[in-house]
Amino acid sequence: MNFLFACGGTGGHINPAVAAAQRIRALMPDAGILFVGAQDNMEMELVPREGFPIRGIPVGNLHRSLKPGEVLHNLRSAVLLEKGLRESGRILREFQPDAVLGTGGYVCYPVLRAASALGIPTLLHEANAQPGLTTRMLEKYTDRMMVAFQEGKSGYRDPDRVLTVGMPVRAGFRETDRAQARQRLGLDERPFLLSFGGSLGAFKLNAAVAALIAENEKTGAFRLLHAAGGGEEGMKAMRELLAQRGVTEPKWTEIRPYIYDMPQAMAAADLILCRAGASTLGELCAVGRGAILVPYPYATGNHQEKNARLLEKTGGARVLPDGELTGETLGALVRELVRDGAALREMGRALKSLDRPDSLDVIVEETLRLTEKKAKGQ
Repeated sequence: MNFLFACGGTGGHINPAVAAAQRIRALMPDAGILFVGAQDNMEMELVPREGFPIRGIPVGNLHRSLKPGEVLHNLRSAVLLEKGLRESGRILREFQPDAVLGTGGYVCYPVLRAASALGIPTLLHEANAQPGLTTRMLEKYTDRMMVAFQEGKSGYRDPDRVLTVGMPVRAGFRETDRAQARQRLGLDERPFLLSFGGSLGAFKLNAAVAALIAENEKTGAFRLLHAAGGGEEGMKAMRELLAQRGVTEPKWTEIRPYIYDMPQAMAAADLILCRAGASTLGELCAVGRGAILVPYPYATGNHQEKNARLLEKTGGARVLPDGELTGETLGALVRELVRDGAALREMGRALKSLDRPDSLDVIVEETLRLTEKKAKGQ
């Protein structure tokens, strides 16, 4: 059997697809697996790192403005969409998948539309509490809609068709040993804070973390691993932010452009500072670590804040709105939390209670059910 995955744009869209592909490979070692992503996007690097082949297609995105420049952008995107549909059709006819699973990103639209037109079973997983534009556009072309949050079902035309499956998370988040992870990272008994603003970077969060690093350099109260995001440009900007605060070689902080072994970093952490993309929240729940969540304020429909508030209700996370994020507010909150190890452990247990370890199994079972139904001509 062959399975095709469409995903891209951010790690939050890529990682769930990789997790599902890993589970299918474990269950069916002879299955053919192929990814399709947007040309020049980060999936073209991340997916091969996980051992899967990927094909790139041209993809455009839509802007919701009638300003002349935005209209021109949308016209160009329409041209790219047509090219993407044609290329998707060619890839599908060559690979002949038994099912196509999309996990988010604009690339899902041409791939799932083309698969639907060819009569190939299609599935789409929406990770956020509110469906995005691509998901809404694909709803009528998809055989099975799946969501991470029960609350998200209300955003669809026919909620009864939508299956709540939780957030698919790579196995490493549940299997990595905390003590071994801390040893590999060279940590001591001090609290360890992990922070990241997303694969594309987040300047305001980086600026607040730079202030936090400068403050912690004076005391060494905790260890910190921070992913600046944005590649080398992001690292350059982060170094400049630190230099402005007199820090050129931080002693208690390691800064990376991207964290490739996130399961290890999360397993070792006592507290995690991050945005509130649904994939990241699923990983927090899988590893069971308390968090400070700073929702991205420009996410469609403010879905990141809606995601974050769901976790806050359990007591497992503290939400710090982007508009209130400064070095001072972040520093005060971090100091409050890291001084109480028992409270941090309780936050982790609260998030762990939201974990759905069966999420991948449900997704794979649903995928196989659709392929069998198609094979029987039903």
